[in-house]
Amino acid sequence: MAGKQNPELRRRELCDAAIVLLAREGIKGVTHLRVDRKAGVPDGTASFYFRTSSALVRAVANRIADLDLADLTAAIRATKCGAGPSPAAGLARLVIQSGTGARLVRSKARYELVMPASRDAGLAAAFSHNQQQFFELHRDVVLSLCPAGTDPVLIDEKSYALLTFISGLMLALARGDRTITSAGQLETIITSIVASVPAVSHREGVSAVDR
Repeated sequence: MAGKQNPELRRRELCDAAIVLLAREGIKGVTHLRVDRKAGVPDGTASFYFRTSSALVRAVANRIADLDLADLTAAIRATKCGAGPSPAAGLARLVIQSGTGARLVRSKARYELVMPASRDAGLAAAFSHNQQQFFELHRDVVLSLCPAGTDPVLIDEKSYALLTFISGLMLALARGDRTITSAGQLETIITSIVASVPAVSHREGVSAVDR
């Protein structure tokens, strides 16, 4: 049964099925049997790959984090290869897309796990293991909008502010808020945020990412 399938591919398929269940029904809707049925695999497959409910949910969190990182990397760094929009435009487009289709499903699933992660160290680790890379990608956006030679500490402050804003906006989109409706509108806001954030931590000597 399960042994004949590529194990890594099967795990991804099961996690993707669980993401849909999580978005629709919350964490209580994610059981081994329901994941099997959603993925269209024989009963017992999910429990073969993920022995406990905790292992299943943590694997789902890792899958969400990895997909988010892949999307964000592609959106922001495409311009470095001479293709695609500017980093700010790429970020804006991706965030707006997170309010529709499969990315909206993933966003809803992500936020269903946010509060449980505050009580589960393993779940929290699944979301935090890409944290530095997410920060660096937002820093790329800030660098593209700042003059050459801008103080690195100030760059970090602006990056932290941008990352915080984007995180809040994606939560709002997952909840159905459509105050910001276009990538162009969001790109203008991103540019304004980067331009207006002052250096508030210079005297503390602490980079924003270390908070």
